[in-house]
Amino acid sequence: MQFLKDILNLFFPEICLVCKNMLSTNENIICLECRHDLPETNFTNQSNNAVEKMFTGRIPIKHATSLFFFYKKGKIQEVIHQLKYRNHQEIGTLFGDWLAEEIKTSNRFNQIDCIVPVPIHSKKLKKRGYNQLTKFGLSLSKVLDVPFLDQELTKKDTTETQTHKGRIDRWENVKILFELQNTSTFKDKHILLIDDVITTGATLEACSNQILQCKNTKISIAVIAYTA
Repeated sequence: MQFLKDILNLFFPEICLVCKNMLSTNENIICLECRHDLPETNFTNQSNNAVEKMFTGRIPIKHATSLFFFYKKGKIQEVIHQLKYRNHQEIGTLFGDWLAEEIKTSNRFNQIDCIVPVPIHSKKLKKRGYNQLTKFGLSLSKVLDVPFLDQELTKKDTTETQTHKGRIDRWENVKILFELQNTSTFKDKHILLIDDVITTGATLEACSNQILQCKNTKISIAVIAYTA
């Protein structure tokens, strides 16, 4: 198997998705040098971290974390662009495994019952072909040994991009766009709600408000990157 991989690499060399240099035999997706340079937050074991503070007074979350900081024109921006728009879903798997190991060894995310991704509209899903959170969520699900439920929370309509909007505009843009298929699904459950990048938290807040309609539901949040 390794011999075949070496032959293929002669003609189709694997490159690091960050620096674009060739990967060595023991490297995968992102080279070791770039991995060491990725801006980790270390939020998973930190109470009252920046993500948790963001939701204070907005929604009653149990805990929140982000794997990385997101900086404009930084390495994480490039990697997430590859994940979101270039079909490099293996990045989701890599980051899901990475964050899941942090969560598994933390005592702050106990008794998660299921993982729920922020949904994308069916039209966008059909056009793109995938939700960038699926592989990320499935990896978390496998390591944490809890179900990944990607059909229970849906997006009702398309919306304008959130990229250049302020907090109030973002909230107005998303607040009525999500719905639950069955309000009893999450009854008495602790949900881990996941997303790729968090900026103002408007989308996660809107999703959480829908989930919290279920009786005795608790929410924690985990994202790939937090916009510092």
